[in-house]
Amino acid sequence: MPLGLIALSLVPIIAGSLRLVELSGGAAILPAKPTSPLPLVLHIVSASLYSVLGAFQFSSGFRRRRPGWHRVAGRLLVVLGLVVALSALWLTIFTPLFEGSGRLYQVFRLVFGSAMVLSIVLGFLAIRRRDVARHRAWMIRAYAIALAAGAQVFTLGIGEAIVGKGDTSNALFAGAGWVINLAVAEWVIRRRPARRVVPARARAQR
Repeated sequence: MPLGLIALSLVPIIAGSLRLVELSGGAAILPAKPTSPLPLVLHIVSASLYSVLGAFQFSSGFRRRRPGWHRVAGRLLVVLGLVVALSALWLTIFTPLFEGSGRLYQVFRLVFGSAMVLSIVLGFLAIRRRDVARHRAWMIRAYAIALAAGAQVFTLGIGEAIVGKGDTSNALFAGAGWVINLAVAEWVIRRRPARRVVPARARAQR
């Protein structure tokens, strides 16, 4: 699972890296967007780290081999996740609309960015109460929202192929990326682990 999640976030990480190269004075590769450099840098760096480190939180084998990892990485991920969401909200509110964006897209960003902040805060409060189940659920939701950029590579690409570019269509297909990720997250949260079946002979020997 960690490798699959990292693969899903690979395209946004590469795009973010190219944007950092541009901001540092390199050649312009991606379409220009009016924005503030500092919040954008914070967003790109924190989102990349959050995507990669967060993926390993889903590996039960990794947690068993390194029991201290989950707790230490979890604290760091709370900080990184809040930086991801809050910088996204700042960019949404204070950055002028660019081509392919619109009011509906802006509303979606505000809604899902706020939902990510709320999910992280509720997840943190849950683990402080030692409510592991609720902590797990809220952190999965927060990670799903953050990883929507990977899903949007596909939903926006499909949307552009079907109906072309447009503010409304871009917003709807980007929103589909968030919805799909959250739907998968809810399935993971509610999925019951398969019960281990013990053969009758083994039961008799107990």
